[in-house]
Amino acid sequence: KPISWTCTQDDPIQRRVLEIYKKMHTFQTVDFVRERMAEWTQFNKAAMPVMEALRLLNSLVDESDPDVDVPNIVHAFQTAEKIREAHPKADWFHLTGLIHDLGKMMAFFGEPQWAVVGDTFPVGCAYQDSIVYKDTSFVDNPDLGDNRYNTKLGIYAPNCGLEKVLMSWGHDEFMYQVLKNHGTTLPDEALYMIRFHSFYPWHSGGDYQYLCNSKDLKMLPWVREFNKFDLYSKSEEVPDICALTPYYQSLIDKYVPGIVHW
Repeated sequence: KPISWTCTQDDPIQRRVLEIYKKMHTFQTVDFVRERMAEWTQFNKAAMPVMEALRLLNSLVDESDPDVDVPNIVHAFQTAEKIREAHPKADWFHLTGLIHDLGKMMAFFGEPQWAVVGDTFPVGCAYQDSIVYKDTSFVDNPDLGDNRYNTKLGIYAPNCGLEKVLMSWGHDEFMYQVLKNHGTTLPDEALYMIRFHSFYPWHSGGDYQYLCNSKDLKMLPWVREFNKFDLYSKSEEVPDICALTPYYQSLIDKYVPGIVHW
């Protein structure tokens, strides 16, 4: 993730990443997030099982990711397999690795990538220093000049808990809402990993502790553990997806069975 990148204009990948974050940090406002949440939590865009959704991701390349241009289905299996190696008995963790980015399917239903991918951050309060490109990318965001939203706490109470915080709209929040609507039996640790794995200013930058409650802090080590595999599993080596599918289908049947509404 481009935590501390400066953009080199002659590098097309870096330029692409910067453009995504500039749009994200301009248009992701409190009003925008509330509007997108209302739209997408109707769960009326598609109805398909998890494995079909994974196959859909085969044609998506995340424009915010500077690491490698690989389809998301490959990254999904890479992440899951790395977790499986390190935590062989935690089958829920394996599945979490597989499905953590499935919310990116929003890109196939008209959502621009700046509202799907990339690092997330709270809206409705001051932007903290560890947000990527923070110093230059928010200058055109109308919330920056709104006194309701531009103080340290903004619209939030101290230690209110991340459950009550509006995050910038993207695939993390959407997938969390999809799973909750479906009635998944995945544990809270998995749901935190999915909902906050892109919240780098929190789990990697150390910011926004003042919004966290005791449950958030208890879950933070799990999110950090997940991040090790999400961040460092990307390589040019492609796993044998066909051979791995039966095992992961059994986990889907256990934790997120049947038709899922997206």
